[in-house]
Order: sequence, then structure tokens, then C-alpha cells
Amino acid sequence: MCVGKCSRIVGPCLLVLGTLSMAANILLLFPSGTWKYLVEGHISKHTKVLPGVWGGGIMVSTTVCAVSLLKCLQSRDEGVEGAFISAVLSKLAVLGAAACFVFSGLGLTDGPLCFYNASKVENYLFDRRVWSICLEPKGAVVWNGILFFLLLLISAAEMVLASLQVLNGCLGCLCGYCEGNPHEMSKQCVCG
Repeated sequence: MCVGKCSRIVGPCLLVLGTLSMAANILLLFPSGTWKYLVEGHISKHTKVLPGVWGGGIMVSTTVCAVSLLKCLQSRDEGVEGAFISAVLSKLAVLGAAACFVFSGLGLTDGPLCFYNASKVENYLFDRRVWSICLEPKGAVVWNGILFFLLLLISAAEMVLASLQVLNGCLGCLCGYCEGNPHEMSKQCVCG
């Protein structure tokens, strides 16, 4: 597969995953779908860090758009420099996705911030019987668990795709991006 074609497939996939990452993290700010807990500051510290917004979302999406713009602006003769910059920028996307993965894992294992009717259970994640001790917000354990697990899956996929983009940039250093006329290639350039 040509390096340019691979990039046109990986880029849009990363943009979609970045958008999903931001949406999942924003939903984490509103347990039980209400503003009350956010306004009162009763959300977990790992949710407040917003790893899905800055790591899995902004860093990944911005990097993909910068790489795409770079490829659209360069000519076939400048492929080596552009491919090198593409590989370096794609490493930032890997770092952002990795940060999102780590913080989401911590958020998943630490559990939600909620009002308990007993002392906090250490291993809440694998024991569904103790989920009922979280009185408020209602359903916070499930809400927190699903969204942080979704962030884990999204950021893992982002790390794989961004790593492919790094490899793609390195291959672009060797063989260039475009498989055809550079003028036709510019018509196909979209953010991704």
C-alpha cells in the first residue's frame, strides 16, 4: 500500500477517535447526566484532568490535521523533509493517546467520587454487589466504568493508528507520499 493512501485512511480514523475521546470525557463531567456534581466539585480527580479532551482528543486531532496540511502543501520533491516532520508530529499523537490511556486506567481503577453508605471498597470494579454502596450520584459506578473503559479502548486504538502514522512517515522519508501527480494529490487532501 502506498504511503499516501495509508495516511488518507489512518488520518480520518484518528480524527473520529479523537472526537469520540473528547465526547466520552465530557460526558464523564456530568454523572447521572446532571450539572449538579460538576458545579459542586464532586467529580473524581481523574475526570477533572480531562485526559480524553487534551490527550486523546486535541493532541491527536491537531497532529493529524497538521500532518495532513503539511502533506497537502508540500510538493513531491520535498517529501523527505515533510515525511520526517510527519513522523515527529505523529509521535505527539502517540504521546497524547498514551497519556489518555494512563489517566483513564487510573480513573477506572480508582472509581467514581460518590457519597457512600459504607466505607469505600478497595476492589469495587470486579464486585458488582458493592456498586450499590454508592448512593449518589445514582449509577455513578456504571457511568464512570463504561466511559473510562471506552476511553481506554479509544486511546489504545489511537496509539496503534498513530504508531502506524509514525511508521508511515518514516516510510515516506524513503519513498515519498504521493503516488501520482502532485496537483491531483492536492485535490484529495482533507484533514487526515
